[in-house]
Amino acid sequence: CKSSPHSNQMTAGAKTIVSPFGVTGALPVSCLLNKLTIKIEHLKTSCHRTLFVGVRMPRQSHRHHKGHGSRHRKRDRRASSIVTSSSSLTSSDTPSQRVQFILGNEEDAEHVSHELFTELDEICVKDGKDAEWKETARWLKFEEDVEDGGERWSKPYVATLSLHSLFELRSCIINGSVLLDMRADCIEEIADMVLDHQEASNELDDSVRVRVREALLKRHHHQNEKKKNLIPIVRSITEGARKQSEPHLIGEFDGGCHTSMSYIKVEVMSCSQVDLSKVDLHFMKKIPEGAEASNVLVGELDFLERPIVAFVRLSPAVLLTGLTEVPIPTRFLFILLGPDGKAQQYHEIGRSMATIMTDEIFHDVAYKAKDRSDLLAGIDEFLDQVTVLPPGEWDPSIRIEPPKKVPSQEKRKMPGVPNGTVCQEEEELHAEHHGPELQRTGRLFGGLVLDIKRKAPFYWSDFKDGLSLQCVASFLFLYCACMSPVITFGGLLGEATEGRISAIESLFGASMTGVAYSLFAGQPLTILGSTGPVLVFEKILFKFCKDYDLSYLSLRTCIGLWTALLCLLLVATDASSLVCYITRFTEEAFAALICLIFIYEALEKLFHLGELYPYNAYSDLDKLTLAYCKCAEPDNPSNETLEIWNERNITASAVPWANLTVKECISLHGHFAGTACGHHGPYTPDVLFWSAILFFSTFFMSAFLKQFKTSRYFPTKVRSMISDFAVFLTIVFMVLIDFAIGVPSQKLKVPSKFQPTRDDRGWFINPIGRNPWWTALAASIPALLCTILIFMDQQITAVIINRKEHKLLKGCGYHLDLLMVGVMLAVCSIMGLPWFVAATVLSISHVNSLKLESESSAPGEQPRFLGIREQRLTGLVIFLLMGLSVFMTRVLKLIPMPVLYGVFLYMGASSLKGIQFFDRLKLFGMPAKHQPDFIYLRHVPLRKVHLFTVTQLTCLVLLWVIKTSPAAIVFPMMVLALVFIRKVLDLCFSKRELSYLDDLMPEWKKKNLDDASKKTEEVDTRPLTAKKARPHPLFFLTPTIWKHSCFILCSFVSLVF
Repeated sequence: CKSSPHSNQMTAGAKTIVSPFGVTGALPVSCLLNKLTIKIEHLKTSCHRTLFVGVRMPRQSHRHHKGHGSRHRKRDRRASSIVTSSSSLTSSDTPSQRVQFILGNEEDAEHVSHELFTELDEICVKDGKDAEWKETARWLKFEEDVEDGGERWSKPYVATLSLHSLFELRSCIINGSVLLDMRADCIEEIADMVLDHQEASNELDDSVRVRVREALLKRHHHQNEKKKNLIPIVRSITEGARKQSEPHLIGEFDGGCHTSMSYIKVEVMSCSQVDLSKVDLHFMKKIPEGAEASNVLVGELDFLERPIVAFVRLSPAVLLTGLTEVPIPTRFLFILLGPDGKAQQYHEIGRSMATIMTDEIFHDVAYKAKDRSDLLAGIDEFLDQVTVLPPGEWDPSIRIEPPKKVPSQEKRKMPGVPNGTVCQEEEELHAEHHGPELQRTGRLFGGLVLDIKRKAPFYWSDFKDGLSLQCVASFLFLYCACMSPVITFGGLLGEATEGRISAIESLFGASMTGVAYSLFAGQPLTILGSTGPVLVFEKILFKFCKDYDLSYLSLRTCIGLWTALLCLLLVATDASSLVCYITRFTEEAFAALICLIFIYEALEKLFHLGELYPYNAYSDLDKLTLAYCKCAEPDNPSNETLEIWNERNITASAVPWANLTVKECISLHGHFAGTACGHHGPYTPDVLFWSAILFFSTFFMSAFLKQFKTSRYFPTKVRSMISDFAVFLTIVFMVLIDFAIGVPSQKLKVPSKFQPTRDDRGWFINPIGRNPWWTALAASIPALLCTILIFMDQQITAVIINRKEHKLLKGCGYHLDLLMVGVMLAVCSIMGLPWFVAATVLSISHVNSLKLESESSAPGEQPRFLGIREQRLTGLVIFLLMGLSVFMTRVLKLIPMPVLYGVFLYMGASSLKGIQFFDRLKLFGMPAKHQPDFIYLRHVPLRKVHLFTVTQLTCLVLLWVIKTSPAAIVFPMMVLALVFIRKVLDLCFSKRELSYLDDLMPEWKKKNLDDASKKTEEVDTRPLTAKKARPHPLFFLTPTIWKHSCFILCSFVSLVF
């Protein structure tokens, strides 16, 4: 890179992107500045034309001590007053290291950083005409400009700056007045102090001082003021100042202008009365609480011969009425007034100052700076981070849209990391993905006790945090979503068990289990529901009992009690700590499978409606008048039909079959005959197609309303409310449409009486009944398989809910969750109710409906995800209403089943978002230049990424085949097998690669070494064996032998199944 010795300035065509984003074809400024001598034409004098910025020096791993840093600051302060044409600002430290030292100093009460709102005002005084300051741009995070028409603000965008203007800004700081910690109460005092400093430096004549002061005190016109109102909306600052009755002390400032204050309270004087009726309240809501203002005042005055530059930091911040668009105290002022003819140049310098104040690092430096050299270090560090766009490859007039996610700037605050060490972010990336909740305690019920201690302090807040409108929307949506699968599961179970357990038992069991779980579980965000493997288990058990003439409900009760006992044993031995071996590989395969099954079953149920309500495609419209459907006597009546006829004393020959209605024909088991008859009765026109319309309309409308939060219509609160109530509003709208149209679509069927389905059973089941006594002992064998089924379904869902991406603050409780599931499983077994366990898709939907985002976000800034609203109230209300559904049948029977199927489709599709597996699946066939910038693509070869994805896809297909086959009862064992498949991947991938693609599996040796190091620190010089934890009675084997034994045993069991 070479530069002509005669060139004295950079072209203004080169643009810099202030945010440190990577841009194709862009060059880091530090690369240009390390080997170039840049000569700049500054504003005031011809001095200081040569600058060396960003000189690379050897990094140091330790921060300088305080005394050493203060010497450098004094030397820099002395050097800043000596300006020669060949001098340069050099230091033994790089700008980055100097900034890190500045930010590393202890904070005092005066220099605590606040969020900043920056406003750029410009003025132009020519030919003695009266003028006023006009707001031209503002920054809360991104730049907004007043459009040329002056009627509105532009869309927020990432500021692009002239590189030349940045160096001119640096020159302004070097040669202008820097007044730090100024004590002033109004704009008049500030103007007097700035002009006094200029006059003391022989930079300002007395004749010009009065006119400059008058220009500084002119009124400010803001964009939110109506142009048609010619009367000043805000009182003149000068007039306000004249009405002050108290004299104010004007402090003396030296070159560094450093004073100390004993308080930081913002004082609002009589000259700063706020007229709130003139404030833009809508924009005020976007400003964070406690924010302060930074005012940039630039302009051209025709009577000036040389520029006037000043950087002012007030201490404390002062509310200056009329100066800022919003009534917040002002902390910083940057003043640049120059001769006529350079308005655009002043404008660009002002934009550069305002933009650099929005930078997270320079913002902190500006608050903590002790003198001019600290500010220069902040500017140099900023220049080290910006990126240059060549003028021939980029159009500066194009406004860059704000990014959805801005990278963290914390690494700019940290000292340089020596070679061979790992930075904090990488340590977090490679760290284990589970917290202390899954650490084995070595004591009976040790994990359960810790869970209770962890959750007890938040118990009452779990109810108070649920008092939110968002929670109302959540339980209304999930109540409708949970009702249908529970009733459907009960109906299927009733068919499989000949009515011994049916819909009413399913509703009662779900309500009772859900209420207890919501009240006492460790993770109340989990929603309990029915699962496919449980249904398969019930079918197999019923067939076995029927074949061997055993009481199904009694044997089922024994199995349930054994299962509850085994779950209690798992809780006692901290077996839930084995969940730490369930990594993202297993989580995503399981979650993706459940989501796909939801989507598949929703579509399957829609197609199944074609059997109940077939469409009649007439091949010959001319014979349409001949179509008919009548009731007829069955040709070969079944035994059940004959029994019904005998009970009612009906003679088939005496029944007028042709004159019966549809309901009468069905009640007498008649037969429908005719060209207009379907499989289950007469053809009902339009039902199937109307059901399809309801199904897809529900799905698309739910998705549309859920995304309405990010649309451009309606105020923010309205959009947020519509998004929260998206699914519920969709269901209500579709029910009203269906009711208005009147097409007899299939409706939700809810039991109308609270009593057992069969009269020969009660609400409590005898565990022995008519079965032999030994069946109570033999029930322990199927209970073992049932325990594995319950454990895997429950804990994998809990792992998905407790992901660190959800930013849960109240902790989790795997042991407490499993205890509650086991206890309620025993209760349901005794009462002859279905078993319920964590439902993956319903739980994910519950979490997604309770996401919290930042309320006050800067214009153009995406709302930040804050976490999940952790509470117990939504689950409690959902299952309470489910139990009361028996008394709400008149309303619930109006809900069409296709609408609920559409909700299932939406839940399955929305739960797929955020699953990395599907992002990697899209990479197949995608050229490298079009691939998204995923973090794992930077560090893992693409072929390895594809190998990992193919392995996961193969496992997903195997799980799908088993889940949808008669062998679905072994599904939990196959999920367990995924853990061992993931262990085999350690042979094909390095740990670093797996840390990006998946989570690192825990290592016993690493844990033991870490525990040993902790013990060494605790007991100081005592031997490591001096204080040993009491060994667990069931874990007497060494960790290595225990690990390999478990691996061999589980592999053998998986192969057997």
